[in-house]
Amino acid sequence: MKSILLSLLSLASLSFLQAAENPRIVFDTDITGDVDDVLALAMCHTLADRGACELLAVTISKHNPLTVPFVNATNTFYGRPNLPIGVTRDPTAQKRDSRFLKAIESGHFPHTLKSNDEAHEAVDLLRRTLAAQPDHSVTLISVGIASNLANLIKSKPDQHSPLNGPDLIRQKIKILSLMAGAFTNVHDTNYHLEANIYNGIPAMQTVANQWPNEVPIIWSGYEIGHALPYPRDSIRLDFNYLPHHIVKASYLLYPGPDQDRPSWDQSSVLYAVFPNRNYFGLSPTGRVSVANDAFTKFIPDKKDPGQPPGRDRHLTMTPTQTARVLEAIVQFVVQPPRQPQP
Repeated sequence: MKSILLSLLSLASLSFLQAAENPRIVFDTDITGDVDDVLALAMCHTLADRGACELLAVTISKHNPLTVPFVNATNTFYGRPNLPIGVTRDPTAQKRDSRFLKAIESGHFPHTLKSNDEAHEAVDLLRRTLAAQPDHSVTLISVGIASNLANLIKSKPDQHSPLNGPDLIRQKIKILSLMAGAFTNVHDTNYHLEANIYNGIPAMQTVANQWPNEVPIIWSGYEIGHALPYPRDSIRLDFNYLPHHIVKASYLLYPGPDQDRPSWDQSSVLYAVFPNRNYFGLSPTGRVSVANDAFTKFIPDKKDPGQPPGRDRHLTMTPTQTARVLEAIVQFVVQPPRQPQP
């Protein structure tokens, strides 16, 4: 009996430790232009529903008057209506029209936040959220322009923490999973200027040059998501368990029913939550540079035994991994919300 009890206690302890190790996620998005941000946010919710991660907050890095209402509607759809939302108020961040944010105007997707003015300022929310978490526990996923990241780096001590931006990042963030750049030949060129860089070059240069060396950045380049076309048949067939689904409605508004849209942002979510599941490979360590024209270059570490490893790596993917990753992304995106929706 004693041995059985000890075994049960050991299993309980193991379960507790596994739960404690689940990533604490902050999702930073420019949810305006491409619909992959919507699918990636859906994944954050469904993975949290599975107990694979804890979703702490969502921050928005581009200007559009419907971003906060849309994110609040999505969070409400997935049963988290009170999830904190922060939005950039940086005048230098890009303003962007959107085809799909107007999905909330249909009346099918309830939301209590009707204006961006009702949300937190993004960096204030980032600092508040980080300060409240254990040291080295937060996984920051960024899938848009880097305005919020750059402003977090530049931030000063405040009521949330006596630390400046770099020191707060060192103390609280475990890893940055970043969808940005391009690191292999794509579209018959090895000089692809990726949109998350191009639409906010100075901010991404700040991240590349000033993000603390002690906190790893895992870059998911353009080539990764481009190799993962989300199947239009999934949009047509897999969301009919509800009469109105915010992912399906958004996809049909952009890009429509006849495209398999690349899964750029979903790749960064999948890696961040499951870094040890062999969904992706990783480059050697090194550093990513961002040129003034938005070109990104990965520079591997020199093979010097006395030199500490570099901060940056980028995702790689074999054909076998590609099939496995796409299957996982589809299943996590189509998973029903944890609560019945109206």
